[in-house]
Amino acid sequence: MKFVGRLVKQTAKLEYKRSLKKYLSFVLQVDTLLKLLKTSKRTALGKAYSFTKILANTSIIESFQNQVPIQNYDEFYESWLKQTIAGKKNIIWPGKINYFALSSGTTGSPSKQIPISKQMIKSFQKTSLKQIVTLCQLDLPTEFFQKQVLVVGGSSKLTKIQKRFEGDLSGILKKHTKKIATPFTKPSKRISDIKDWNKKLEKIVAEAPTWDIGIIAGIPSWCVLVMEEIVKKHNLNSIHDIWPNLKVYIHGGIFIEPYEKRLENVCDTSLYQFDTYLASEGYFAYQFNEKEKVMRLLIDNGVFFEFIPFNSNYFDSEGNLINKHKAYTLQEVEEGVDYAMIITTNAGLWRYQLGDTIRFTNVEKREIKITGRTKQYLSLAGEHLSLDNIRVGLTEVSKELNVVIEEFTVFADEDQSNHTWYIGTDKNVAVETLQNCLDKHLSFLNDDYKSARKNTLKAPNIHLISSDLFYKYLANIGKLGAQNKFPRILRKEQKMIWLEFLKNN
Repeated sequence: MKFVGRLVKQTAKLEYKRSLKKYLSFVLQVDTLLKLLKTSKRTALGKAYSFTKILANTSIIESFQNQVPIQNYDEFYESWLKQTIAGKKNIIWPGKINYFALSSGTTGSPSKQIPISKQMIKSFQKTSLKQIVTLCQLDLPTEFFQKQVLVVGGSSKLTKIQKRFEGDLSGILKKHTKKIATPFTKPSKRISDIKDWNKKLEKIVAEAPTWDIGIIAGIPSWCVLVMEEIVKKHNLNSIHDIWPNLKVYIHGGIFIEPYEKRLENVCDTSLYQFDTYLASEGYFAYQFNEKEKVMRLLIDNGVFFEFIPFNSNYFDSEGNLINKHKAYTLQEVEEGVDYAMIITTNAGLWRYQLGDTIRFTNVEKREIKITGRTKQYLSLAGEHLSLDNIRVGLTEVSKELNVVIEEFTVFADEDQSNHTWYIGTDKNVAVETLQNCLDKHLSFLNDDYKSARKNTLKAPNIHLISSDLFYKYLANIGKLGAQNKFPRILRKEQKMIWLEFLKNN
């Protein structure tokens, strides 16, 4: 079977060289919008917003932005999506959409039903193959390209409701995976169908020694946990004792920095790491170069992008969009500015407010980094503390104090005029020491925070707790599993649920 690996590697090299200069022109975004409008002009939404007139206009993008409103999930659901979910045809996309990915976005929120069209599934498949192609830049043996891929995802078992199917995105994609790829992907359908995370984990751990894994993919918190449990159960020194060919980790969903120390501890040799920006709403970006920790936006993948500056001119203190009159296209954005993402997709989402914030590190190369969520930032006293500030601050604390911060969450306490932190760490460290260290780094990273601390914002209130409590909380609210993410910044309702849980545990 060595020839299989050789063929894959050679094909990948050719495609990778071609891709380095392709997919950067803004013309591709214009073409994407044109195709989406033409495809959907006879849908109910297309008729309501006069897609035919937009297409006849010489300034198509401007006309599109004037005619079609920006909407969040709740608004889009009430206007259009609930008819599509009810089984009506030709509402937001031609024909009938049969698959809906359940996405809570932030754990604790009600599940959103995200439409997944046939075209969207093809986009996911095409991009997944393209990302594998990037591995040819690495110094990997030919045999590596015939090793197995472990995908740590949610349950692949879908729920049938009338004539539609609902479930985790990973389950929808697995249902449409070609049979030829089955021997190369783990776990088996028998295991991936399991909905109970603890039972699934038990099966993965039991069968792990029979697999020859070269790539592991999934959210860092769950992937690291899987490897730790395998090492513990089989009394290994590292995961490489049973998977000597494990070379690559493809991650996404949350920032990886808090888990890098644990990843190092469970591996005998360092893994090549590649970041991805994949959501239920689409496959938006991935890391092209292993050495450059940024992702390239995919502008020829069935998604038209718009960007709104994430500042007080456009968003209120709760992260709600207050100014819908201006959104920037890819050729209008600037580097170093945080933008909220607005997407139009080949699954029928139109000018949809995704809820993520990104920053361009290189506009010409379309390179971005995720900085947070529009609903996940702190501004109790004008500090405008972003999720990215928090991530970097905690990373610096970990380095300075030589502690591993495994999990964390924080909320604004209006009564005490401070931020209340719950931090899960592997070592005993003085609360006051950690508090001063974190405060110092956040002040260095964010001038608004530094100014607020001098005036009205009191010192952070730190609680050190067992990391297990974070996982118990997820289990308590029925969200334990590889598709779920713990909310890093708690809003009022989430805060009350979390505090009630802690009181009882």
